[in-house]
Amino acid sequence: MSSVAVGQAKDSVLIQKGPASFYGKRFHLKMTSNGEVFHMDSLTAAHKYLPYDTWVKVTRVDTKDSVWVRINDRLPKSSPRVIDISRRAATQLKMIDKGVATVSVKVATIDEMNRLYQHFDGDAPGTIRVRVYEKPFSLPRPQPSWTWALGKSKDY
Repeated sequence: MSSVAVGQAKDSVLIQKGPASFYGKRFHLKMTSNGEVFHMDSLTAAHKYLPYDTWVKVTRVDTKDSVWVRINDRLPKSSPRVIDISRRAATQLKMIDKGVATVSVKVATIDEMNRLYQHFDGDAPGTIRVRVYEKPFSLPRPQPSWTWALGKSKDY
């Protein structure tokens, strides 16, 4: 059974929307805030608040192009951007020439959303939207105590 909330796409759950930019050459091979070396050809991103190693789907609002990236760096709290993606991710979103685009940021599953809800103790900072989702369940259908004998017919 799928754990998809009513009104949500099967492959992701929206947590944030806003401007995105990308970083590349100037930061290539420099240390990220989680201790990794940044590669502009990786599918990674910087975010103000999301936990490291969170995978998010970044989708351009105007073109619907999307890419999955892993959070491994921090944006400054004063940044007007919601996410800063690697050059490779920006290439997949076709935003290299423009530099900035409005995006939606989603997590993959309701389980991931629930993990973020717990991480932020229900009160996410900034414009992040987190909420708890209950997994749907179904009750078993009662079975009749009688059955018809199929395939066996009497001559009437």
